[in-house]
Parts: sequence; structure tokens; C-alpha cells
Amino acid sequence: MSKSRLRTSRSLPIALLRARERVMGPIREMLSGVGITEQQWRVLRVLEEEGPMEPTRISEKACLLLPSLTRILQKLQDKGFIDRRRDEVDRRKQIVQITVLGTALIEEHLTTSLALLENVREQIGSDRYEMLLDLLNELDKTDPSER
Repeated sequence: MSKSRLRTSRSLPIALLRARERVMGPIREMLSGVGITEQQWRVLRVLEEEGPMEPTRISEKACLLLPSLTRILQKLQDKGFIDRRRDEVDRRKQIVQITVLGTALIEEHLTTSLALLENVREQIGSDRYEMLLDLLNELDKTDPSER
């Protein structure tokens, strides 16, 4: 093996994927009992936290591609977790908001979700957990074109 290649154990993309699976596995398991996907959960969480918004903003906040979000919104609407309406100012725009049923779903499972994340915090330590979040958020804000 060439020394110029990093071992997969030191590969940032692979490490991020492994960490994501470690964190999301238990959450996925919790959500399977609820009958929603992790992507649907993210959309509901964003809407519950941020309030009504356009699909483009939801896709950015929930880290979803807009074509995928369209299907997700339809499923969430079919389940009664969201409502969609036309923007009163610009009728071409759509506004999505969480319903009482969607909020109740989050409230019902938020304690479990937070407990799962608390397990991760305890595993790596509170300071390192906060540092990890800070570093990942910093990486998210880095513009590769500015290097």
C-alpha cells in the first residue's frame, strides 16, 4: 500500500459515516416503532423548532435534497403531521407547518431521542461532545473555495 494513501481508519469520510451510524442506529430503531423515517423526523423537528417555512428552507435545515423532500412532505401530510398552504403574499410559494398531531409525535418521543444522545455524550464526555459539535458545525461553515 502506498504511504500517500490514508488508512480507512483515518479517513474522515469513513469516520463520519461510522459515527453517523453509531448515533443514528438507536434513533432509527426508536422511529421504526413510530412508523416514520429519520428524514421525516428531521423535517418535523425543523418545523417544530423553526416554525412554518418554505420547502427550500426545510431542505437546507433538514439536510435533504428538494426532490426527496417533496415525497417526504407528501407522506407527512398523508399522516396528518404537517399542513401545506399557499403563501398569502406570493401565491407561487408554499408554506409548510407542523400540525398538533406532528407536535404531539415529537413530544412523545423527544425524551427517548434525547436520552439516546445523552448516552453518546456520556460515552465521549460532555466537553468532548460539545467540542465535536463545534468542530462539525465549523466544518459545515467552511467554504472550500476560500482555501
